[in-house]
Amino acid sequence: MIGFFNYTVILTYISLLMSVQGIYFTLEGELLPAMFCLLGSGVCDMFDGMIARTRKQSTAEEKRFGIQIDSLCDIICFGVFPAVLGVRIATGDALGIPLQVAAGISGGLFVLCALIRLAYFNVTEETRQSVEGGNRKAYAGVPVTTVALVFPLIYALSPFLHTGVMPWMYVAFLLISAIAFVTPVRVPKPGTVGKCVMGVIGCGEVGLLLYQLLG
Repeated sequence: MIGFFNYTVILTYISLLMSVQGIYFTLEGELLPAMFCLLGSGVCDMFDGMIARTRKQSTAEEKRFGIQIDSLCDIICFGVFPAVLGVRIATGDALGIPLQVAAGISGGLFVLCALIRLAYFNVTEETRQSVEGGNRKAYAGVPVTTVALVFPLIYALSPFLHTGVMPWMYVAFLLISAIAFVTPVRVPKPGTVGKCVMGVIGCGEVGLLLYQLLG
C-alpha cells in the first residue's frame, strides 16, 4: 500500500475516524455524541505531535508526510465537522430564512478559512524545518484545533442561556473563528502548563455534557 505506516500517525487517524462518526451523529441530530467526538478529536490532536517526535529515525519524506496528513485530517476534524455541527445547531429549529442563510454563509467561510490557514501552515512549516529545524514556538493565526475546546463549551453552557440567542451564537462563532484563522496574529504554542489548563477545561466540559446526557 502507498503511504508511510508507523505508530506516529495512529492518533491522527483515530482523530479523523472520530470526526467522521461525529458528522454522522450530527446529520442524525445526535448532537451530544457529536460533541464528544469533537472533544475526542481535539485530545488526539493534542498528543499526536508529541508521539511523532519520539521517532528519531524518521526520513525527510516521512516528516513531510506527517505534516501533510495532519493538516488533511485537520480540515475534516476541525473544519468540515465543526461547520456541519454549527450549521445543524443553528438551523435545527428552522428559525427562519435569515438565520439559515447566515448559518450557511458562516459555515462556508469557516471551512474556506480553515483550509487556507492549514495550507499556509504546511508551506511555512516545511520551509521553517528546512532552515531552522526543531519545534515551532508560535503559530501565525489562531490554530483550527481551538474549536475542539470552544465549540463544546458553548454547547455545554447552552442550557443556561436564552434559547433564542444560541443559534446566532453559533453563527457568530463560525464567523469570528474564520477571521481568526487567517488573521496574522502571533499565537504562542502551548507548553505543558497550557496543555494542563486545556485539559482541565476539557474535563469540565465533559462533566457538563454528561450532566446534560444523564439529566
